[in-house]
Amino acid sequence: MAQRLDVQNSKKSSLSALTLGAVGVVYGDIGTSVLYSLKEVFGSGHVPFTHDNVYGVLSILFWTLTLIVSLKYVVLVLRADNNGEGGLIAMLALASQAVKDKPRLRSVLMLIGIFGTCLFYGDGVITPSISVLSAVEGLEVVSPAFKSWVIPLTLVVLLALFMVQKRGTAGIGKFFGPIMVVWFLSIAALGLWNIVDHPQVLWALSPHYALRFIIANPGISFIILGAVVLCVTGAEALYADMGHFGKKPIRLAWFGIAMPSLVLNYFGQGALVLENADAVKNPFFMLAPQWALLPVVVLATMATVIASQALITGAFSVTKQVIQLGYLPRIQIQHTSVRDTGQIYIPFVNWGLFWAIVLAVLLFKSSSNMAAAYGIAVTLDMTITTVLTFFVLRFGWKYPLWVALAPTLFFFCIDFTFFASNLLKLFDGGWFPLVIGLSMFTMMMTWKRGRELVYQSLHANGIELKGFLQMVLQAPPTRVAGTAVFLTSDPNVVPTALLHNLKHNKVLHEQNIFVTIVYHEVPWIGMDKRTAIEPLGSDCWQVQLNYGFKNDVDVPLALQQLRLRGCDTEAMSTSYFLSRDVFVPTDKASAGMAPWRQKLFAQMHHNAAGAAEFLLLPSNSLVELGSKLEI
Repeated sequence: MAQRLDVQNSKKSSLSALTLGAVGVVYGDIGTSVLYSLKEVFGSGHVPFTHDNVYGVLSILFWTLTLIVSLKYVVLVLRADNNGEGGLIAMLALASQAVKDKPRLRSVLMLIGIFGTCLFYGDGVITPSISVLSAVEGLEVVSPAFKSWVIPLTLVVLLALFMVQKRGTAGIGKFFGPIMVVWFLSIAALGLWNIVDHPQVLWALSPHYALRFIIANPGISFIILGAVVLCVTGAEALYADMGHFGKKPIRLAWFGIAMPSLVLNYFGQGALVLENADAVKNPFFMLAPQWALLPVVVLATMATVIASQALITGAFSVTKQVIQLGYLPRIQIQHTSVRDTGQIYIPFVNWGLFWAIVLAVLLFKSSSNMAAAYGIAVTLDMTITTVLTFFVLRFGWKYPLWVALAPTLFFFCIDFTFFASNLLKLFDGGWFPLVIGLSMFTMMMTWKRGRELVYQSLHANGIELKGFLQMVLQAPPTRVAGTAVFLTSDPNVVPTALLHNLKHNKVLHEQNIFVTIVYHEVPWIGMDKRTAIEPLGSDCWQVQLNYGFKNDVDVPLALQQLRLRGCDTEAMSTSYFLSRDVFVPTDKASAGMAPWRQKLFAQMHHNAAGAAEFLLLPSNSLVELGSKLEI
C-alpha cells in the first residue's frame, strides 16, 4: 500500500513539474501577446471606439483563443503525435507516410510542409522583435523621457539573450516556469482589478457579441483579423513542444493557468478602455497602478525574453531536423547538456537570427509598425498544419471521408480567413517574414535538388560495388591490418575514397566496412533497429545505419553493435575514410538546376561543416580523400 502511494506521489510530482515547465516554455509567446493585441486592434484606426465595439472585439478575441488554441491545437492537433513528437516536421512525416503509396501527392505534401517550416524562420525573427520591443515600450508609459531609450535597450536585451545561448538553457531554464507563473498570475490580477470596476464586461464572453459586431461591420471585421491574430502568437508551439512535455501537462497548463489569465487580462483591458478612452494607446501597462508600473515593465521584459528563448531553441531543433531530412547542409551543432541530448546550440542559426532581428527592430522601430509584419507567416503555417492533418486523419488513421473532412474544412475556413486578412498587410511589412521564408525555401530546395543530382551522377558514373570487390579480390593487393570504414551515400557504388586508396596506397585493409547512413521520416529510431548488415565476403561488410530526424548521429557508437554479428571494430585499429568532394558549377543548366542555383549549391557545400564532426568520427583516425565533381 505504501509503495503504491509512493508511485502515485511520484507521478503527481512528475506531472506537476512537467506542467510547470510547459507554462514556462510552451506558453511564453502566447502569454506575452496581451502586451500588444488589443492595442493594435483599436490602434489600427478601423474600429470606431464605442461601447458595443469594445464588447464585440473582446468577444472576437475570446472566441479566437477558444477555437484556434483550445479546440484546434490543445484538443485536436495534440492527438497527432509521431512517436510522441509534435510540430510541423512531425506532422509532415505522418502525412507523407500516410500517402507513401501515392508518390505525386507525397511530393506535393513534402513541398508544402517544407515551405511551412521555412515560414517558421520568418516567425522566429518577428516574434522576439515585437515581444521584447513591446515590453520595453512600457517605459514610455512610466515617462515619455524614456522614448529615445526604447530601441537601444531592446537591442541590448536581445544581444544579451543571444550571447547566453552557447551556455545552454539547463541553468536558466529551471527559472522559466516559476517566472511565467508569476507573470500569468500578475496579468490575471491586473485584469481582475479592473474588471471589478466594470463587471458587465464579462457579458462579452457570449459569442453573440462577436457575431453582432461581424454582421454589423463585415468589412471592418475582416480587416481587424490581421490584428486579432496577434492574440494567438505561439499557438504552433503547443504542438511543437509536445515531445518535451507530453499532451496532459500542456493541456493542464493551458486550461489551468494560461487561458484563464489571458482572458482576465483582455477583459480587464476592455473594462479599462470603457472607463478611460485614452488608455487605448497602451491598455496593458495602464492597467497597473503607478507604483507597480516599473515592476510590471521589468516582469514583462523577463517574460518576453523567455518567450523569445523558447522560439530560439525551437529554431535550433527545427534546423537539426531539416538537416537530417536532407534539406540543408551540415552545420556545426554543439550539445549544451550531457544529460539532455535535445539541448543544442547552433552558432550559425543563433547569430543569423540575431542580425535578422536587429534589422527588423531598426527597420520597423516600434511594436505597432512590427505588428504589420506579423501574421502572414503564422496564419499560413496554421493553414498548412490543417491541410496536413486531413491526410493524417483520412489516410493514416483511416477515418471516413466525412469525419476527416468536417473538422478540416471548419478550421481551414478560419485559418484561411485570417490569412486573407493578413495579406492586406503585405506591403506594410508582411513582406518581411515572407522574404525570409522564401529565401530559406530556395536554399532548402536547391540543396535537396543538388544532392539528388550528385547522387544520380555518382550512381551513373560509379562502379558496382559487389562486382568490383569480386574482381579486386581475385588478385588482391596487400592486405594491411586493421579496419577501414568507408562512408558512402550510395551503397551499391564503390566509394571514391576506396578507389583513391587503392590507386595511391595500393593496399586493402584486412576488414572493410561500407557504411551508408539513412535518415527516416520518423522522430526516433531505437538502437535495436540502428544497424542492418550484409556480408560481402572476404571480411567485407555492407552496413546501413538508420536514424530518425531527432536522433543524434554517432557512427562509432553504432558500429560497436556489429561485434555481436561477427564484425569487430576495434577503436585503436579502425580508420574512417571520407570522400571530400568539391563541386564545380558549370555555365549550362543541368536537369532542373539553373546556373545560379548550381553556384548557390556549390557555395552551400563549401560552407558546410565537415562530415567527420557531424558524424562524431575520431579526428585521429580520419582519412579524407578529395575529388572534383560537376553538377
